[in-house]
Formats: sequence, C-alpha cells, structure tokens
Amino acid sequence: MYLTQEPETPEQWIDHLSREIQHQSAESAKYDNYYEGKHPLAFAQVKFKEAFGGLFEGQWADNFCALVVDSVAERLGVEGFRLTEDPKADRDAWDIWQRSGMDAESDATHTDVLVESRAFVHVWADADGYPVLTPYSAHEAAVAYVPGRRKLRRMGLTRQVDEWGTEHVALMTPKSVYTTTRPQGSEKWADGKLAPNPLGVVPIVPINNRPRLRGEPMSELHRIIPLQNAVNKVMMDALVASEMGSFPMRWVTGLELDEVDGRKEPPPFKVALDKMLHSEDPNTKFGQFETVDLGNYVRLIDALTTHIASVSRIPTHYFLLQAGQPPSGESIKSAEAGLVAKVVQRQRCFGEAWEEVIRLAFAVLKDPRKDAFRAEVIWRDPEYRTEGEHIDALMKLKSLGVPDRQLQEDAGYSPGQIERFPELRDEEAREAVERAKRFGLTPIAGVHEDQDDEDGRADQDREAA
Repeated sequence: MYLTQEPETPEQWIDHLSREIQHQSAESAKYDNYYEGKHPLAFAQVKFKEAFGGLFEGQWADNFCALVVDSVAERLGVEGFRLTEDPKADRDAWDIWQRSGMDAESDATHTDVLVESRAFVHVWADADGYPVLTPYSAHEAAVAYVPGRRKLRRMGLTRQVDEWGTEHVALMTPKSVYTTTRPQGSEKWADGKLAPNPLGVVPIVPINNRPRLRGEPMSELHRIIPLQNAVNKVMMDALVASEMGSFPMRWVTGLELDEVDGRKEPPPFKVALDKMLHSEDPNTKFGQFETVDLGNYVRLIDALTTHIASVSRIPTHYFLLQAGQPPSGESIKSAEAGLVAKVVQRQRCFGEAWEEVIRLAFAVLKDPRKDAFRAEVIWRDPEYRTEGEHIDALMKLKSLGVPDRQLQEDAGYSPGQIERFPELRDEEAREAVERAKRFGLTPIAGVHEDQDDEDGRADQDREAA
C-alpha cells in the first residue's frame, strides 16, 4: 500500500501496518469462506429459492476448495532440521520445534499459507530465555521491507484483539520492540513501552505461497473459485430440475372445464402413482411430458471438475471422476506426479522460511548456529507408495552404495527414530545374550566382542561430540 508520506512515529507505523493487516484480512476472508464451504449463492435463480428457500443458503456442501488445499497440506510434514555438515539431524533444533508445539502448529500454518497466501512466524524468548515460535495468520501480522530489498525487513507488527475488544500490538524493528494497547472504540493508543531487540533483525518471518519477483503471493484457491462457482451453479440447476421434473407432468386436451362464477375450475383429477385418469368425454386425450434427463448436468459437472483437477494439479481420482477401481501401482504414481512436483516446490519455498525461523531461535540462545546458512529442512516424503515397492527400491539403492542413514530417512523414519536405532539394536543384542545364558546355551562367538566394540565406538563418538 502506497503512502503519501513515510511514517515517522511508532503510532504512525502501527496505523500503517494495521491498514496492511486489514488489507490482507479482506483479501483472505473470501478464501477462508470458500475453504470452509461457505460459498455465496448470489446467482441462485428465483425458481431455486422458490423450491428450496434458504435450505442451502451459506452452507454449500459440494466443496472442492478444501480438497485442493488439503491434498497439498497433508503432504507437507516437517520431520527435522540439519544446520551443519553433520549428516545427522540437529537435536537442539528439534527440541525447540517440539517445545513450541510446532508439529501441529506447522500443519495449521501450512494450511493457512495455502488458503490465505501467507502466514507469519514470530520468534522470541520466553521468561527463561528459551526461544518460542508463534505462528500468526494474515489477519494478525504484517511486515514492511527496506526499499529495494525484497527480503530485508524494516518493520513488523503483530496485532491481536482480546475478548474485551482491546487491541494489543507489538511494533518491531531491528533495534527495538514497541508495545501498546488501544481500548475498543478508542482512536488513541495508550502510552507504549520500548524495549531493545537483541536479535538485530525483525523477528517476524513471513511464509508466502507462490511468491513472485513482482506482485503479491497467491492463494491456492485464486484460480479455483471461478470453477467452483460454476460447479455450484450447475448443481443448483440440477436440483431445480430434479425438483420440478421428478414427477412426470401430465397434459389433457379436449376436456371441457366447469365454470363457477365466471372462472374455470381446475380438472377434477388427483394425480398420483396409484391413480388412474379417466373422462366420460370421448374427445378427451391424456398424455405426459418426458422426464427430465439429469445426465447432462452430471456430465457438465464432471467436465468442470476435470478443469479444477487440471488447474490445481490434483489427480482426477481424488475427485472420484473415474469409474471402477482407482488406479494403483505405476498408474497412480504417474497420476500423482503433478501433485508431488507441486508439493516439492512448496517445500522449497516454505523451507526457506522455516530455516530462517530456526536460525533466529538459535540467535535467541546466542548460539553459533544462528549463522547456519546451509541449514535445510528434513521433509516427509511427499510421494505415496506401496510398502513393498518402496522397500524394494531402497534395497536396490543400497546395492549402489547409498548410506544406511539416508535409506532410513527415505524409508520414512523420523530423525528421532533413526537416532534410537543403535540403542535398540544394542538392547536386542544384550537380550539375546541373556536368553542364551538363561537356557544354558553358548552365545554365538563374537557377539560380546562385537557389541563391546560398538559400545566403545559409541562412547568415543559421544565424547568427541
């Protein structure tokens, strides 16, 4: 949003960024409603309202928007971080992540980014000096950048309203944090509190969906909503047609109607499935119109749904468009190739933001890893495969010399699980030896020695670390 004059005071910056939040919120509200299935029915015909009244008002259930978003969000799972050249996942980074409850919060953040086009993560220290990660939606935060620098943040604002309507805001610059409040209905901010910012950067990290060098980030639903509206329109027409044409309409000719007080009385027939029409007049003829064919509506809805699948890169079998059995094996892998590629692209985009979040968390701790610019996020494999095919492929990769740890990650095990494997193997070996002794059997030669060697090497590695 352009300004005629650059803000100078904290209150002016708060007002400016609050307007930016309002702008983001207004843009996001439409996408939120479509994701939740609250679709406007402004194009509803008069016949539709006559037939159904407010039955479907504001709660349209045939909602493909949620499917488009959830199909991507469910494959975006963060499983760890690597901040150094050590191939192992960083335990401290994962402790920070878990302590802030980011397993669930990151899922909610990814969904909001896909729906609203952006979200934000605030990094700060708690009362004990430990880093805390707090996600904010586009309705609650905004940032401003240094002119000419696309990533260097100049200002950041978080804004929340409590149950009494009081606004609580925090304006952050690379050097300071200014907090203040404003009661409901008031236009004046209370006297604020100024505190130093020890991090040296604005600790609000934006996560943008489909960013471009120019223009705003874009919601996943931006190009889907027009097609969703078309589906809703055709579905409404089909419902009206089914209501009006569910029972065949009859016609009668050659029947003289009785006249009472100068008005023609309706025919004395009670039309029903178990009723027969008859007339004493030999010139009377009966007939009925053809029933309404709803197949045309179904085919049009299928065509529109196929367009949604093409635009969103969601496989058509997700929309239940294919008759018979769903695809399997290589066919499902081929069908989901576009979706997997889309998820991988989002992983790269979102991963840059999460890496900066973790670096800021270590900056809170004054840890050297705050400068780990080679950090990377460990993502869950976005491709779904049968277990047999997956393990068979991993065994073939092992024959090519791929390290076991990499194969374990590719198999879907989390870094925490992989770290426990040596300990679990040691425990199994000790239990095997104890069972052998208990039954008077001779342990297999080399078990003790090999195990002792492994334990010794493990102790040396821990001491070196």
